[in-house]
Amino acid sequence: MQVILLERIAKLGQLGEEVRVRDGYARNFLLPQGKALRATKENRSRFEGQRVQLEARNLETKNEAQKLSEKIEGQSVVIVRQAGETGQLYGSVSARDIAEALTQAGFTIGKNQVVLHTPIKTIGLHQVPVSLHPEIEVLITANVARSAAEGERQASGEDLSVRAENARFETFVPEDDDEPAQAPEGEKA
Repeated sequence: MQVILLERIAKLGQLGEEVRVRDGYARNFLLPQGKALRATKENRSRFEGQRVQLEARNLETKNEAQKLSEKIEGQSVVIVRQAGETGQLYGSVSARDIAEALTQAGFTIGKNQVVLHTPIKTIGLHQVPVSLHPEIEVLITANVARSAAEGERQASGEDLSVRAENARFETFVPEDDDEPAQAPEGEKA
């Protein structure tokens, strides 16, 4: 299906471009969300009439996103989750969890703006991209820890996942006794 893009869409095109997309993508995503119009004569003329308004609106949202990006760039949010000794989470951290943590930190971010291709399943510091506008993307740090205190230690540079793995393999070495170990009765030493 041929569509006219009403905003920039990553890997597809810029505002005003006429592109060919699959029918389902157009019907289920682009058209209902107002990101594109079907490429017909009526819609082409309607788009040309609205082009100046659309470009102005796009520039305004881009400027707002730029201001927000300066505040949010490099922010770190602590997300507390239960995890095993090796640092493997019992659950996972999703885009919704990161968006909620950013909202609690005072930023209005939707879960669809957090670009997380696979859920986070280990403790540690994870760089997560946040798309504020189709042309503006910033990186934040998701500090996934077992507790808030552990999150502070991770933020200072301590690697807790390695420590937990090594602690499991420590062995007990008995102190030297003056007496030699005795074999159980019935066995020869």
